[in-house]
Amino acid sequence: MSDWILNLPVLWMSVVILAAIYVATAGIYLLVTKLAVQERARAFKAISPGMLPPLSVVFALLVGFLAAQVWSDADRAHSAVNREASALRAVVILAGAFPGETEGRVRDLVRGHIQDAVNDEWPAMSRHAATLTLIPPRLADSLTLVLALDPKSAGQQVAQRELVQSIETALDARRQRIILSESSINWVKWVVLLVQAALTLLAVAMVHSDNRAANRIILGIFATGVGVAVVLIASNSRPFSGELAVTPTVLLQVMPEAGVPSR
Repeated sequence: MSDWILNLPVLWMSVVILAAIYVATAGIYLLVTKLAVQERARAFKAISPGMLPPLSVVFALLVGFLAAQVWSDADRAHSAVNREASALRAVVILAGAFPGETEGRVRDLVRGHIQDAVNDEWPAMSRHAATLTLIPPRLADSLTLVLALDPKSAGQQVAQRELVQSIETALDARRQRIILSESSINWVKWVVLLVQAALTLLAVAMVHSDNRAANRIILGIFATGVGVAVVLIASNSRPFSGELAVTPTVLLQVMPEAGVPSR
């Protein structure tokens, strides 16, 4: 599906998708109505209504599979961002075991990483342009800094180990969110879903071609159901794009203030 549609607010996305489906449904209705004369009318009437439930079930299954995919990706994206925020918060807290210049440097690096993520990575992820090629410099510097520390007590030794683990967790969570930012429903799945919907609408139009009023009502109802299902999937199809995208709010909440806290 086109990027500009997926980046629309949900309300306008709904308007565009429903309008397109209604136009396509009207086209199907007009085509079948025009063809439903003489022998073709009898042929359409001979089509068994029993074929409509299987077609509808197949469409419903496709919607269910795609909805499960997009919701799973969204949940994993939220989880990755929350895990990164928790790890960065732990880094800030554990840095307190090394008061002074070291703590201030770690806090500055964490703050810089969050600023880079919000200002640079999030827009890139929304465009599917984020990459794992470059290691985040702030986290890399913080890991180097922590590994170079010379603990003076057992408590600092424990803090150093936990700091390394927390930074590695933040790196892994960042890697996961960037991978998930590439997640989307490919064109094959969209085509299959829309073709199945079109076939079902065509079958409905043929079965009820002898009663135009009933045909319009039934087609309108099913077209609305198709539109709602497509909006549901499209609005959640990309975890970091669109109105329902995962935001960096939790990262901003754990951003340390400039300087070392007074003691």
